[in-house]
Amino acid sequence: MASTDSGTTMMTDLSPAALLPAFLPGLFLGFSLIVAIGAQNAFVLRQGLRNEHVLAICATCALSDAVLILAGVSGFATVAARWPWLEPLMRYAGAAFLVVYGLRSARSAWAGGSGLNPVDREPGGLLPALLTCLALTWLNPHVYLDTVVLVGSVSARFAEARGAFALGAMTASFLFFFALGYGARLLRPLFARPGAWRVMDGVIALVMWGIAAGLLIG
Repeated sequence: MASTDSGTTMMTDLSPAALLPAFLPGLFLGFSLIVAIGAQNAFVLRQGLRNEHVLAICATCALSDAVLILAGVSGFATVAARWPWLEPLMRYAGAAFLVVYGLRSARSAWAGGSGLNPVDREPGGLLPALLTCLALTWLNPHVYLDTVVLVGSVSARFAEARGAFALGAMTASFLFFFALGYGARLLRPLFARPGAWRVMDGVIALVMWGIAAGLLIG
């Protein structure tokens, strides 16, 4: 009887309904971290507008994020098990970072003027494009803070559902990069308007502050 109860509990814990509360915060956090204007997104947008190596570029960006997210979630779980005091320290540090990040987005939303206009460039080969993409991804120090430290620290609050949280963050990367790359032509008027980015920055700020509040409360 005890064995049956244990098996039932395990199945319940692994059900989609139980994993959804971890998957959705990962998805929202992933989107919040990735939609900010940056060199990597500008490069993907330009490649999409010129219809050059879009599949390879989007896949490279998304898979790189997936590797970094997995490293952050797995590595943090191992380290936290060895040093229990590290989890609350990282949780509060992550909350502080989210508050500051949210303030920066809120300031951008208030000030405006952050429209993104792709710059025309000569067509290039696949290898130079991939090398540029990898450099923009792996040589950016902020990517490690976002995907490894921040995502890893936030994932600690979901215990056994860390995998679902990581999957949510990875899903956000895949959805965003492929939507940006293949939808670039449709999105060009929107991304060129500073007003649209003001709305986006405002949403980012609210999401960041909401996650920070959850970290502090939890």
